[in-house]
Amino acid sequence: MGVKFLSDEWATAVTDALNSNEQFKQAAGSHTAKIQNVVSTPDGETKYYFQLQDGKAEVSLGEIDGPEATITQDYETAAALMRNELSATAAYMSGRIRINGDLMRLMQLQGVIGTLPQAVKDIDVEY
Repeated sequence: MGVKFLSDEWATAVTDALNSNEQFKQAAGSHTAKIQNVVSTPDGETKYYFQLQDGKAEVSLGEIDGPEATITQDYETAAALMRNELSATAAYMSGRIRINGDLMRLMQLQGVIGTLPQAVKDIDVEY
């Protein structure tokens, strides 16, 4: 039985997967980040955030104070990104995600972001 996408259980599973993945931990190093995500769903918006601090990731539902960037996308795009069917760069270039805030900061995090699909691939997610 998998975890429902964009649920508290999903956020916990993603956090645990990231923090136990060696490639992610090496890429994370001393980086810090606060990224807000907004996903449009048929039922409205779901918000979650990604925080990176002291080499540890936290993914949680809700809003984070003072995000460096906010990424907005529809449910299908968010699911495709999670399943590694779409790269964040391709999604941005094709207009499927919108970024408000510090785009340069996100570019600096490309190494970290690039490890995410591999780190979370074994999570059984229900979409």
